[in-house]
Amino acid sequence: MKYIFVFLAVFLFNCNNDKKDVTLNKDDRVTESVDATQQDTSLKIYDFAGVEKYLNYNDDKTYIVNFWATWCAPCVKELPYFEKIGADYKSEDVEVILVSLDFPKHYESKLKPFIAEKKLQSKVIVLNDVDSNSWIPKVNENWSGAIPATLIYNNDKRQFYEQSFSYEELETELKQFLK
Repeated sequence: MKYIFVFLAVFLFNCNNDKKDVTLNKDDRVTESVDATQQDTSLKIYDFAGVEKYLNYNDDKTYIVNFWATWCAPCVKELPYFEKIGADYKSEDVEVILVSLDFPKHYESKLKPFIAEKKLQSKVIVLNDVDSNSWIPKVNENWSGAIPATLIYNNDKRQFYEQSFSYEELETELKQFLK
Protein backbone atom coordinates (compact mmCIF):
# COMPACT_ATOMS: atom_id res chain seq x y z
CA MET A 1 0.00 0.00 0.00
CA LYS A 2 2.85 2.39 0.76
CA TYR A 3 4.02 2.02 -2.85
CA ILE A 4 0.70 3.29 -4.14
CA PHE A 5 0.95 6.44 -2.04
CA VAL A 6 4.55 7.13 -3.05
CA PHE A 7 3.81 6.60 -6.73
CA LEU A 8 0.61 8.64 -6.63
CA ALA A 9 2.29 11.47 -4.77
CA VAL A 10 5.11 11.62 -7.30
CA PHE A 11 2.70 11.25 -10.21
CA LEU A 12 0.26 13.91 -9.03
CA PHE A 13 2.99 16.36 -8.10
CA ASN A 14 4.79 16.11 -11.42
CA CYS A 15 2.13 15.45 -14.01
CA ASN A 16 -1.31 16.59 -15.11
CA ASN A 17 -4.07 14.44 -16.57
CA ASP A 18 -2.64 14.46 -20.10
CA LYS A 19 -1.85 10.78 -20.73
CA LYS A 20 -0.45 8.88 -23.69
CA ASP A 21 -1.65 5.36 -24.52
CA VAL A 22 1.14 2.91 -25.15
CA THR A 23 0.63 -0.66 -26.29
CA LEU A 24 3.08 -3.30 -25.12
CA ASN A 25 4.65 -5.77 -27.48
CA LYS A 26 4.43 -9.10 -25.63
CA ASP A 27 7.42 -10.61 -27.42
CA ASP A 28 10.19 -8.27 -26.35
CA ARG A 29 8.34 -5.84 -24.08
CA VAL A 30 9.52 -2.82 -26.04
CA THR A 31 6.61 -0.42 -26.14
CA GLU A 32 8.15 1.96 -28.65
CA SER A 33 11.49 3.08 -29.98
CA VAL A 34 12.23 6.75 -30.55
CA ASP A 35 15.34 8.61 -31.65
CA ALA A 36 17.07 10.14 -28.62
CA THR A 37 19.37 12.42 -30.61
CA GLN A 38 20.20 13.31 -34.19
CA GLN A 39 22.69 10.40 -34.20
CA ASP A 40 21.83 6.74 -34.59
CA THR A 41 20.56 6.39 -31.01
CA SER A 42 17.21 5.05 -29.94
CA LEU A 43 15.40 5.07 -26.66
CA LYS A 44 14.01 1.70 -25.61
CA ILE A 45 10.83 1.74 -23.55
CA TYR A 46 9.91 -1.32 -21.51
CA ASP A 47 7.42 -2.54 -18.96
CA PHE A 48 9.00 -4.12 -15.87
CA ALA A 49 9.30 -7.56 -17.48
CA GLY A 50 11.52 -5.98 -20.12
CA VAL A 51 13.63 -4.07 -17.58
CA GLU A 52 14.03 -7.04 -15.25
CA LYS A 53 16.74 -8.63 -17.42
CA TYR A 54 18.93 -5.55 -16.82
CA LEU A 55 18.70 -6.24 -13.08
CA ASN A 56 19.80 -9.85 -13.31
CA TYR A 57 22.64 -10.32 -15.79
CA ASN A 58 24.80 -13.28 -14.90
CA ASP A 59 28.19 -12.61 -16.48
CA ASP A 60 31.59 -11.26 -15.46
CA LYS A 61 30.56 -7.59 -15.39
CA THR A 62 29.59 -5.36 -12.50
CA TYR A 63 26.40 -3.43 -13.22
CA ILE A 64 25.30 -0.11 -11.82
CA VAL A 65 21.59 0.41 -12.45
CA ASN A 66 20.32 3.86 -11.55
CA PHE A 67 16.60 4.72 -11.39
CA TRP A 68 16.10 8.41 -12.18
CA ALA A 69 13.94 10.99 -13.96
CA THR A 70 14.52 14.38 -15.55
CA TRP A 71 12.06 15.97 -13.08
CA CYS A 72 14.08 14.70 -10.08
CA ALA A 73 16.68 17.34 -9.12
CA PRO A 74 18.88 15.00 -7.01
CA CYS A 75 18.81 12.48 -9.88
CA VAL A 76 19.95 15.04 -12.43
CA LYS A 77 22.65 16.30 -10.07
CA GLU A 78 24.22 12.85 -9.68
CA LEU A 79 24.00 11.73 -13.34
CA PRO A 80 27.47 13.12 -14.21
CA TYR A 81 28.93 10.90 -11.48
CA PHE A 82 27.39 7.81 -13.05
CA GLU A 83 28.68 8.86 -16.45
CA LYS A 84 32.19 9.39 -15.05
CA ILE A 85 32.15 6.07 -13.17
CA GLY A 86 31.09 4.31 -16.36
CA ALA A 87 33.96 5.87 -18.30
CA ASP A 88 36.57 5.49 -15.53
CA TYR A 89 35.79 1.82 -14.87
CA LYS A 90 34.86 0.59 -18.33
CA SER A 91 38.14 -1.33 -18.59
CA GLU A 92 37.20 -3.15 -15.37
CA ASP A 93 33.97 -4.48 -16.90
CA VAL A 94 31.64 -2.01 -15.21
CA GLU A 95 28.48 -1.04 -17.07
CA VAL A 96 26.11 1.76 -16.09
CA ILE A 97 22.45 1.45 -17.01
CA LEU A 98 20.22 4.48 -16.48
CA VAL A 99 16.55 3.56 -16.03
CA SER A 100 14.39 6.62 -16.66
CA LEU A 101 11.06 6.85 -14.86
CA ASP A 102 9.98 9.88 -16.88
CA PHE A 103 6.32 10.13 -17.83
CA PRO A 104 5.36 9.01 -21.35
CA LYS A 105 4.09 12.46 -22.32
CA HIS A 106 7.60 13.85 -21.66
CA TYR A 107 9.66 11.41 -23.77
CA GLU A 108 9.75 13.74 -26.76
CA SER A 109 9.69 17.11 -25.02
CA LYS A 110 11.99 16.51 -22.05
CA LEU A 111 13.74 13.13 -21.95
CA LYS A 112 15.11 12.97 -25.49
CA PRO A 113 16.41 16.57 -25.43
CA PHE A 114 17.93 15.97 -21.98
CA ILE A 115 19.83 12.88 -23.19
CA ALA A 116 21.10 14.78 -26.23
CA GLU A 117 22.04 17.92 -24.29
CA LYS A 118 23.90 16.00 -21.59
CA LYS A 119 25.45 13.65 -24.20
CA LEU A 120 24.76 10.64 -22.00
CA GLN A 121 27.02 7.74 -22.93
CA SER A 122 25.56 5.15 -20.57
CA LYS A 123 22.76 2.89 -21.74
CA VAL A 124 19.46 4.70 -21.14
CA ILE A 125 16.24 2.72 -21.01
CA VAL A 126 12.77 3.79 -19.95
CA LEU A 127 10.56 1.94 -17.49
CA ASN A 128 6.92 2.55 -18.38
CA ASP A 129 4.91 0.35 -16.04
CA VAL A 130 2.19 1.89 -13.90
CA ASP A 131 1.93 -1.20 -11.66
CA SER A 132 4.58 0.10 -9.28
CA ASN A 133 3.12 -1.93 -6.39
CA SER A 134 4.20 -4.99 -8.30
CA TRP A 135 7.64 -4.03 -9.63
CA ILE A 136 9.11 -1.85 -6.85
CA PRO A 137 9.48 -4.75 -4.38
CA LYS A 138 10.92 -6.91 -7.18
CA VAL A 139 13.78 -4.42 -7.52
CA ASN A 140 14.27 -4.40 -3.75
CA GLU A 141 11.81 -5.42 -1.05
CA ASN A 142 12.78 -2.42 1.13
CA TRP A 143 12.54 0.22 -1.62
CA SER A 144 9.94 2.88 -0.82
CA GLY A 145 9.79 3.87 -4.50
CA ALA A 146 11.66 7.14 -4.01
CA ILE A 147 14.32 8.16 -6.51
CA PRO A 148 17.19 8.38 -7.05
CA ALA A 149 17.77 4.72 -6.32
CA THR A 150 20.65 2.52 -7.44
CA LEU A 151 21.35 -1.18 -7.67
CA ILE A 152 24.96 -2.35 -7.93
CA TYR A 153 25.49 -6.03 -8.59
CA ASN A 154 27.69 -8.73 -10.06
CA ASN A 155 27.83 -12.52 -9.76
CA ASP A 156 29.09 -12.35 -6.18
CA LYS A 157 27.26 -9.45 -4.59
CA ARG A 158 24.13 -7.32 -4.84
CA GLN A 159 23.41 -4.06 -3.01
CA PHE A 160 20.55 -1.56 -3.30
CA TYR A 161 20.84 2.12 -2.35
CA GLU A 162 17.90 4.48 -1.92
CA GLN A 163 19.95 7.67 -1.91
CA SER A 164 21.83 10.12 -4.08
CA PHE A 165 25.60 9.85 -4.51
CA SER A 166 28.64 12.04 -4.87
CA TYR A 167 31.29 10.67 -7.21
CA GLU A 168 33.45 9.64 -4.25
CA GLU A 169 30.58 7.83 -2.52
CA LEU A 170 29.65 5.99 -5.70
CA GLU A 171 33.25 5.01 -6.34
CA THR A 172 33.65 3.74 -2.76
CA GLU A 173 30.57 1.53 -3.13
CA LEU A 174 31.64 0.28 -6.56
CA LYS A 175 35.09 -0.72 -5.34
CA GLN A 176 33.48 -3.21 -2.96
CA PHE A 177 32.28 -5.11 -6.03
CA LEU A 178 35.53 -5.16 -7.98
CA LYS A 179 37.89 -8.10 -7.67
